[in-house]
Amino acid sequence: MTATFDECIEVSNSLLRGELSAVETYTQALGKFRREPERSLLMSIRADHQDSVVRLRRHIDDMGVQPDENSGVWGQFAKAVEGFAKVFGQTTTLMALEAGELSGVDDYMVALDDPEIMDEIKQEIRDVLLPRLERHLDSLRRVRAK
Repeated sequence: MTATFDECIEVSNSLLRGELSAVETYTQALGKFRREPERSLLMSIRADHQDSVVRLRRHIDDMGVQPDENSGVWGQFAKAVEGFAKVFGQTTTLMALEAGELSGVDDYMVALDDPEIMDEIKQEIRDVLLPRLERHLDSLRRVRAK
């Protein structure tokens, strides 16, 4: 394997771990939200992150490598959000979810700037993954503003 190929795999798996963490985070946050429209919004965002997991795994599979199976260190973020939800309530939980989405935006922007990331993955980021996170941020901010 070349350094470029290794870098692409490493970054792709890092993005995958972030998406796995997002799924875990939204699953935990859903326990705090029982009313609509918040609950439906969080379920929809979680479904988007689940789809992102599938898309990133497909790219990693296409490179002939086994995708990561768990969130690793990113899972700590999911645990922190669960703690926020138990102690501080819905507003703080929504703010923590926004912070997670912003972190994902940053990660995708860095990947787009990385010359070693394959064009197919960059296209997926530009067309689907990044716009999705931006929509999540807008939705979370609207719900929090109510």
